[in-house]
Amino acid sequence: MKFLPFVKSLCVGLLAVSSMAFAADAVTKKADPARGEAIYTNGDAARNITACLACHGAAGNSSIAQNPKLAGQHEAYLAKQMHDFKGPQRNNAVMTTMAKALSDDDIRNIAAYLDQQVQKPGAAKNKDTVELGKKIYRGGIAEKSVPACAACHTPSGAGIPAQFARIGGQHQDYTAAQLTAFRSGVRKNSPQMTTIAKRLSDEEIQAVADYVAGLK
Repeated sequence: MKFLPFVKSLCVGLLAVSSMAFAADAVTKKADPARGEAIYTNGDAARNITACLACHGAAGNSSIAQNPKLAGQHEAYLAKQMHDFKGPQRNNAVMTTMAKALSDDDIRNIAAYLDQQVQKPGAAKNKDTVELGKKIYRGGIAEKSVPACAACHTPSGAGIPAQFARIGGQHQDYTAAQLTAFRSGVRKNSPQMTTIAKRLSDEEIQAVADYVAGLK
């Protein structure tokens, strides 16, 4: 499809400023994954920081479908999301409270730790919709001007470090919830995802989410 290269270039341009900022910060301030692991696993009672493990599982492999797997997620992407929870871009009662308790160093260290972890694979559950999800993920929906998800998140769902999230193997429920949040405007930290999600029906969102869960 001829519009896909343009869409991909547009996506890269829209994220360039924030991605470059976090990448530059990572270069000037070296992360400490060991310290990140300590906070992720045990929290910090003195600063009222609850262990991330409680919701996101050991080494970032959440077993709760509503909570995302964080293992293997790109360091810069994770850092950006935690900073976004501090502001109006992502409003979540639990995560906003957690993020506000973290310093910039905490965020950098936790993100570095999770980036090094290995994600446990997921699996598609609904054989009746997985083909629709595959079609949208790989080829988009031309008549709705929906680009292929693979254009930015890669065919395997691995994403592109410092630009686009790893989504392969993610819980269906979480992916569907985020696409719905983008569509409704509840989640505000990706203009391009808001535009794309608004063009997807509930059925299409569920199909894509299910297909993505089985990517490796």
